[in-house]
Amino acid sequence: MDSLKGKGKGSKGASSSKLDLLKDWTNWSLKKAKVATHYGFIPLIIVIGMNSDPKPHLFQLLSPV
Repeated sequence: MDSLKGKGKGSKGASSSKLDLLKDWTNWSLKKAKVATHYGFIPLIIVIGMNSDPKPHLFQLLSPV
């Protein structure tokens, strides 16, 4: 029965490797997007606030009130 395990993997192995490659690329890109969002959200809010019409001071943007 052990000799039957290796048979029939010709086309299935190629498609599963493509699927694994797609999963790896997706996981890698989502991790990079998570890091970019994590470190870019607060600076984005500050830049948007500084470019608004009544120009607030940086302290006013950072204060919770």
